[in-house]
Amino acid sequence: MTTGTPTARRGPGYLLLAGLAALVIAVSGVIYVGFGGGNAGAGSPSGGPGTGAATSSGSWVGTWATAPAAAEPHNPHGHPDRSLRTIVRTTAGGTATRVHLSNVFGTAPLTVGHATVAVAAAPSTPTAKAGTMRRLTFGTEPSVTLPPGGRVVSDPVRLRVPQATDLLVTVHTPGLSGPATYHPFARQTSYLAHGDRAGAIEGTAYTEPTPYWRYVTGVDVWTTETTGAIVALGDSITDGIASSTGANRRWTDFLAERLRTEPGAPPHSVLNAGISGNRALADAPAGSPSNGESAFHRLERDVLSRAGVRTVVLQLGLNDLMRSPRRMDAETLVSGLEQLATRARQRGLRVVGTTLTPFGGHDQHTPRLEAVRLAVNERLRTSTAFDAVADFDAALRDPRAPHRLRAAYDSGDHLHPSDNGNRALAAAVDLAALRHTPRTDATEL
Repeated sequence: MTTGTPTARRGPGYLLLAGLAALVIAVSGVIYVGFGGGNAGAGSPSGGPGTGAATSSGSWVGTWATAPAAAEPHNPHGHPDRSLRTIVRTTAGGTATRVHLSNVFGTAPLTVGHATVAVAAAPSTPTAKAGTMRRLTFGTEPSVTLPPGGRVVSDPVRLRVPQATDLLVTVHTPGLSGPATYHPFARQTSYLAHGDRAGAIEGTAYTEPTPYWRYVTGVDVWTTETTGAIVALGDSITDGIASSTGANRRWTDFLAERLRTEPGAPPHSVLNAGISGNRALADAPAGSPSNGESAFHRLERDVLSRAGVRTVVLQLGLNDLMRSPRRMDAETLVSGLEQLATRARQRGLRVVGTTLTPFGGHDQHTPRLEAVRLAVNERLRTSTAFDAVADFDAALRDPRAPHRLRAAYDSGDHLHPSDNGNRALAAAVDLAALRHTPRTDATEL
């Protein structure tokens, strides 16, 4: 591994079908989505949530997101004639919504024949609240086909979306589509049903629970109250790998709670772009594809393209140490993290770094890696590449054995924080450091 700047690979942009009709091929009432197109994070397909909306009346902001990690293994044909009801948790409310779908890791065209969004009747339930079911369209068409590598954002629909509420995003895939683009560690149960049940209000047909998020990678809201989004780009600690399933106990969830409830907090949503096993400087090896592309290679897709993003929190580095124990040193890792910060700041974002958390007692911990971790943290605390640094190390370490997690914050594997540990991480973030001020030196990469 070198200390030079890794090459940034640009993923295909989100295709705004209403604005790029020249790239759309209508086939039997189905929109076929190609590569390229506009950036869905920058605005709305028509400037607002619906006919007659003025651009000054609000803006699009991400309320939920996940980072696609890989193609679903052991399922080469996708989910023919199945309805996939994905449950997601909002961090901002609004008066309209739109949904992002992805076939970025697909190997065959993905046709979505019917897609809907609704407010859940209760947390973690596949039943929709009465009166909230909305059909999604794509360039005004009721179905859409994404080629391998393709992504799409739906047309906006008017729906009052509350904050801190579960939404149901349902897609029916009528035919064979190849492996699904998925996020394997959702820490949230979603559901599958046979046939087209995308419009079903009752959840009785959704008899098959699943721990994955498939195809759905983001939900935006049209809002006058939330002024921007914070994206957490991280590994399994951000992914919430050991947090309670279905309880929204990732550190990003606790941060969103603080932003909602604490006086003077910036009115921002929180988007989680964590992937378990992810590294800052290297893509996942062939044997563990679900660990995702490196943060360098997914920064554009998972952070910079998100609607309303103002601040990014970088929580990465432990996997770089553990996966390359003989080659990784503090200078290489810090330099890489600083280069990530520079790329984000050049795009006008505020950047918050985080120190590396203790993992003494874990089977991959060694005295050498501990020395590198401490050296990395010392450099991060004084680095000028970040607007601020949240000291996650200090938040979790045992004061009597600082190479280990405090027992109350340890999930049991001596690496991942418990629910209480996740709350402590959120508490370590200075909310004032998240308040965005436009940069005068920002440039388009």
